Amino acid sequence: MVRLVSPFPHLRRIHKYNVETLRNSPLAELSGSLGDLGTLLPLMTALVLTKSISLPATLLFTGAANIMTGVAFGIPLPVQPMKAIAAVAIARKFTMEENAAAGLVVAGLVGVFSVTGLLGWANRVTPIPVVRGIQVGAGLSLCLSAGSSLLQPLTWTGPWWGDNLIWALMAALFLVFTIVYPKLPYTIIVFVLGILLSLLSRGGAATTPALGQAIPILHPSGKDFLMATTTASLGQLPLTLLNSVIAASALASDLLPSPPYPEAPTVTELGISVAGINLMGCWFGAMPACHGSGGLAGQYRFGARSGSSIIVLGFFKFFFGIISFWKSEAIVGVLAGIPKSLLGILVLAAGVELAKVGEGINTDARDLRVLDRDMSWDGKRVRELDEQERKERWMVMLVTVAALLTFRNDAVGFGAGLVWHWGFKIAKRVQGGGEGPFWRRVEHGVEESTNLLRHEESDRIA
Repeated sequence: MVRLVSPFPHLRRIHKYNVETLRNSPLAELSGSLGDLGTLLPLMTALVLTKSISLPATLLFTGAANIMTGVAFGIPLPVQPMKAIAAVAIARKFTMEENAAAGLVVAGLVGVFSVTGLLGWANRVTPIPVVRGIQVGAGLSLCLSAGSSLLQPLTWTGPWWGDNLIWALMAALFLVFTIVYPKLPYTIIVFVLGILLSLLSRGGAATTPALGQAIPILHPSGKDFLMATTTASLGQLPLTLLNSVIAASALASDLLPSPPYPEAPTVTELGISVAGINLMGCWFGAMPACHGSGGLAGQYRFGARSGSSIIVLGFFKFFFGIISFWKSEAIVGVLAGIPKSLLGILVLAAGVELAKVGEGINTDARDLRVLDRDMSWDGKRVRELDEQERKERWMVMLVTVAALLTFRNDAVGFGAGLVWHWGFKIAKRVQGGGEGPFWRRVEHGVEESTNLLRHEESDRIA
């Protein structure tokens, strides 16, 4: 059931939690708020340079979305680019109308699935090992992306003195150092360093092409919608449903179980949130955006524990969105000049944090939790699994991950995991409820027959 029925007591509790968390751990919240910048900055900058989005509109609308998300949910839920749409838009140099159409199609479908209850139904029937597989696959995809697009093109000496493998190695060693001193505001330090290096670089604003500074009002045509649907929206829809809604809701309840944290948002709430963000912003040239399990894992990894982190980030976006009306080229130039070595380590750390959730598939997954009389989990009691169940759950998760990474498609991984899951279920029914799988029963039967023959032979000799 969606919380919009009676929001005020819920919002007061979240506001109190946000304020107390920010007051007790200000540096951790601020550092965590920047944990998703490694994904946001490269894609947003590239889309601005191809003139597929408006920078002022993107900063203003995503900043407002950050603020509203932090106020409504009270957890560090990110607002990040729709990656599949961004990739196609950059490759095909989409116009603003085509890019807006792609985001509107996805938002409309996600909104329909949410209000009709189809998202909630899909979440209930999707096996937890498949969800964990989507999360692990998304985390490993982030790691592969960090390596291939950000770190691999670097050398030990270039492309310039402020962006090379030496800087990446130093950032990685500093990240390891935070294991010993976890309260260090890692992302704040790395981000400020990246801005300074960008300002010192020879590139930046001087090489940035002229950009439109006003917020446009777009009117996508039928041709724009057809182009966007057939090239970008269909690839983004399963990614949004699986990773940005279902997996994000599951990860929120795993990383931030209530209490002491606010109740994790349901898939219906996340779906409505994604639809609302894009149905409002895309008409004005804002970047198509969604929530995501990868961004949540990154922000959690670097210290964020409440909605105050992304509320602060939202106000910063809003501030720079207003400035970008006059200094759009300068802002894009500085963002484009941030060393890829530093961004790559940020993305890599977020990917590892997300992939880590796979280790708990047989120990603390949601479907193993034993609830008390109040239907809440105390964080301790979980259902015990036998050896066969543990192996089957691992196999389903690994098949999901393997298919997702092989075909670079969340929907393929989802389908493969479901097939494997139901394959185990059907096999058990075909076996007639015997103990263990068919091959184990055959081996056991052969062993019993052999022992019987040995006993008979011993009796005959005696």
